[in-house]
Amino acid sequence: MSYTQFSVLLLLAALLCSFAEAREPFACDPRNGVTRNLPFCRASLPIQERARDLVGRLTLQEKIRLLVNNAIDVPRLGIKGYEWWSEALHGVSNVGPGTKFGGSFPGATSFPQVITTAASFNASLWEEIGRVVSDEARAMYNGGMAGLTYWSPNVNIFRDPRWGRGQETPGEDPAVAAKYAAAYVRGLQGNARDRLKVAACCKHYTAYDLDHWGGIDRFHFNARVSKQDLEDTYDVPFKACVVEGNVASVMCSYNQVNGKPTCADPHLLRDTIRGDWKLNGYIVSDCDSVGVFYDEQHYTATPEEAAAVAIKAGLDLDCGPFLAIHTEAAIRGGKLTEADVNGALINTISVQMRLGMFDGEPSAQPYGNLGPRDVCTPAHQQLALEAARQGIVLLQNRGPALPLSTSRHRTIAVIGPNSDVTETMIGNYAGVACGYTTPLQGIGRYARTIHQAGCSGVACRDDQLFGAAVAAARQADATVLVMGLDQSIEAEFRDRVDILLPGRQQELVSKVAMASRGPTVLVLMSGGPIDVSFAKNDPRIAAIIWVGYPGQAGGTAIADVLFGRTNPGGKLPVTWYPQSYLRKVPMTNMAMRAIPSRGYPGRTYRFYNGPVVFPFGHGLSYSTFAHSLAQAPTTVSVSLASLQTIKNSTIVSSAAVRVSHANCNTQPLGLHIDVKNTGTMDGSHTLLLFSTPPPGTWSPNKRLLAFEKVHVAAGSQERVRFDVHVCKHLSVVDHFGIHRIPMGEHHFHIGDLKHSISLQATLEEIKSK
Repeated sequence: MSYTQFSVLLLLAALLCSFAEAREPFACDPRNGVTRNLPFCRASLPIQERARDLVGRLTLQEKIRLLVNNAIDVPRLGIKGYEWWSEALHGVSNVGPGTKFGGSFPGATSFPQVITTAASFNASLWEEIGRVVSDEARAMYNGGMAGLTYWSPNVNIFRDPRWGRGQETPGEDPAVAAKYAAAYVRGLQGNARDRLKVAACCKHYTAYDLDHWGGIDRFHFNARVSKQDLEDTYDVPFKACVVEGNVASVMCSYNQVNGKPTCADPHLLRDTIRGDWKLNGYIVSDCDSVGVFYDEQHYTATPEEAAAVAIKAGLDLDCGPFLAIHTEAAIRGGKLTEADVNGALINTISVQMRLGMFDGEPSAQPYGNLGPRDVCTPAHQQLALEAARQGIVLLQNRGPALPLSTSRHRTIAVIGPNSDVTETMIGNYAGVACGYTTPLQGIGRYARTIHQAGCSGVACRDDQLFGAAVAAARQADATVLVMGLDQSIEAEFRDRVDILLPGRQQELVSKVAMASRGPTVLVLMSGGPIDVSFAKNDPRIAAIIWVGYPGQAGGTAIADVLFGRTNPGGKLPVTWYPQSYLRKVPMTNMAMRAIPSRGYPGRTYRFYNGPVVFPFGHGLSYSTFAHSLAQAPTTVSVSLASLQTIKNSTIVSSAAVRVSHANCNTQPLGLHIDVKNTGTMDGSHTLLLFSTPPPGTWSPNKRLLAFEKVHVAAGSQERVRFDVHVCKHLSVVDHFGIHRIPMGEHHFHIGDLKHSISLQATLEEIKSK
């Protein structure tokens, strides 16, 4: 469907909608004389008070049927049934049963898959995408086609390159994932803490990044994780979701962590999420997780025990029927109390009340005016295009061969199994897009194209189409090969067995490059990294571009980069390893740090020092940028709480001060960096601020502290300030999961620019000079 056709459908839908009745209230209908004056319907009262009043009016049987995602209606209190499960990973999706397309809402804006958007390293873009997605979600709710509770984003760490769901995440770095989590959640939910535009949910808590590998699946996997790795890697984005993003929900995962199902672990749920992080919202299970830890993991002897363990651990809502079936028997058997159930319901109902679902007439509420005309708007579709442009990463550019010229490259051979795809571009957990521009269509706007698929699909099992592809390359002024993966190779419950191009794709690329009359450009469409060492080392392949899964406007964005309308500025959010790396790292080994004595190389750029195809943070531009240090301290005094602190050997250990015993209420250290565009083309440049702490057994090789994206015109200069908080940014985590600040030299890196700051413990305030 073209954009024009879709616009016509939207116009017709809007006209029809104008004659339709407004959505009836979910509850507290002002026309209902029985309920309209009950306390839980009084919007002027505190939400907790209203929620307690409503829960107190429910029977036990009614309460139990509200513990699951397909919550029942309660007609005597004027409450309708509600489906909690909707998805909005990178646009409103129909994966969950709470959302459907059709009628006035034939589709919604489909943004690039998260891994692609993460490559932009642009937090304001992430938040703006969330705002647009929630506009469209509210519009669909008002039209009776969607809910208001969206189980997105996925903020798990992309630890292993084979993981099929890595595409859904912001990548391998905890700082990036944390920043993405908070930004996207704020965009979805809005900035009013007690009122929600939609309710987001950060998933899958915690240490979940294996679906099905080596005969082990997520339902049976026990992730053995150290306190150190849990604290400084796996839990980081979830904490940011709650503490910085004020997310309304967290989803616990299928796997066990150190022998306990996450959905049955009170330390993880009740003590950490709700206790330490102060979640203002509800905790939901991944779908059928409670049933999984009873039926598959055999964690409890009876289903009643499973229901009781989950609720007492802090679970509020079950995606699945398990709690609806077994909770009453658990109460009758004394394993659970009705008060435990009441607590769970207060958490879920409070979120519904913050969404305005108990405030009566929807049209009279904030966002009540949103409708079909607010979905797939030109502005929303332009943002999807801009997100795709910002997420594209130029990996290699010999010559440079790119950008192509419309005067010199008038005929382009467009080859490959992903060269004319539509749904492949939107990845998984997607909905129905407003429309598509394929790579072939995008390139066709700049030049005459000769199209050959080369393979019948990404599996590329034979060479029957190779001849036509080679012939096309011989006729063209330039050749663009669009290769890579799709959901048949990497997806939920489908981890990869290797990280090479599937089937005979490599053979096709090499043969076409050998025959090509002009420059050959390899465009890779994938979520996870691919070992393309052969292409990197082939002088006949002039350029390599990674586009992730670029969303509905992917073809336009790819063509804009190829022909120089867009200057690429994306950076890889994951390390691209060689295939040989996989032999040393079973997916089941959750350790982040290298163990040299066992031949274990470590994971991600933070702990792995071996060879790579392309490193984390790599990405070229059509311009060149120079960095210079404008201002930064060289020595910083870290003040301790008292003289007793210095004498206490449990606080100062191996020249590292416990963060809890340092004075952290101080001004951040300012690093001022000048960025000059020394090229001939305007461009956006991402500054990645890395730090290497003093040597020690706890420390990573280096880690990303912060990042900033800045647009710099050709020949001009911009200044960027980084605020470095000593306690937050310069601390490391020890073996016990305790944050400590190492004293000594901390080395900072931005590109080829280096600077060192020396930390010294004193009894004075933190000072820099």
